[in-house]
Amino acid sequence: MKIVVMGGAGDMGSRVVEELAQAEEVEQVTIADRNLEAARQIAGRLQKGKVKVDIKSVDANDHNALVETMRGYDVAASALGPFYLFEAKLVRAAIDAGVNYTSICDDWLAADEVINQFSEKAREKGVTVISGLGASPGLSNVGVRYLARQMDKVRRADINVYMPLNAGGGEAVIKHTLFIMGGKIPIWRGGKRMMVPACSEERVVEFPRFGSIKVWNMGHGEPVTVPLFIPGIEEVNLFMGFGRGSNWLVLPAKLGFFGGKRRQRAAAKLLNSLEHLAKPQEPGWGAIRMDVWGEQGGKEVHEVGCGIAQMRESTGLSLAVGTLMLARKEILTTEGGVYGPEACLDSVKFFTYMKERGITSYSDLEMSKPII
Repeated sequence: MKIVVMGGAGDMGSRVVEELAQAEEVEQVTIADRNLEAARQIAGRLQKGKVKVDIKSVDANDHNALVETMRGYDVAASALGPFYLFEAKLVRAAIDAGVNYTSICDDWLAADEVINQFSEKAREKGVTVISGLGASPGLSNVGVRYLARQMDKVRRADINVYMPLNAGGGEAVIKHTLFIMGGKIPIWRGGKRMMVPACSEERVVEFPRFGSIKVWNMGHGEPVTVPLFIPGIEEVNLFMGFGRGSNWLVLPAKLGFFGGKRRQRAAAKLLNSLEHLAKPQEPGWGAIRMDVWGEQGGKEVHEVGCGIAQMRESTGLSLAVGTLMLARKEILTTEGGVYGPEACLDSVKFFTYMKERGITSYSDLEMSKPII
């Protein structure tokens, strides 16, 4: 199989390339990126293996060039962010190229756009699009599906994320973070969507290893896709916190400093320059906790899933695993369309593959009971 990785020279994308280059059935991995020097270095490092690793220059704002870049591959996998700028452009190009598509899209607005704009067209063309296939959203969505698999009725799902400020990821992650903290964002309450200001709700959540951390409501994709693909669910929430230093971002967000594109660009430029001035260090570890409530055999039940990892590992490996599952046709649908990962990835297989790659999820905060 042949896979092209959009943004494959970046922090997350390069991890996807590394993993795909080790997969037995993969013949070729193409790094599509505007940073050709970084792409050459990655390709040169991986070229010693059996898989052909090559590079292509890509301009995400050139539709025809995107179509030609993707054409002829089994899957186009995207780590090209920020996704509120690029996801719709890449999904449109993948459909026009007739190529299945996966991405780590983590912006709620982009998830909304591609589902509403391209579901019918993808279905007509027989193209499968799995958007939101990183850690959160992605692993979190599949986790909700796994925890709910034996429930007769699913009532509520809470996804809580701890992402330390030193998690890494570069400029695209900074822009994404400011975007999900600015303006109004969707939540799912009482069986319907509501739009509320980002960071207007807060709670303290107990995470594995890290203990109690304050988190706020932010604009990820889970409240958009989970209600679509787990019908009847009454409530879906996404909360995120950064631990020490959170107020440096949360207070300006509450005051509206991150509302609007101009303010987000200015803040991203400042934060990116400060990050470059900081001393290089190993990216910090984060955590995800998923809680699902429902009914089973007439009784109320509550299931928990959780785990820890570095953002590059959990995000990159989630995209690589989901991409391989799609390429192998190990998915739960034979019909094209735009899906969240919870809609078409077998949760047991997904977590088994992730565990084989060192990302283990647990059913207890002490991390003594692996879910697989």
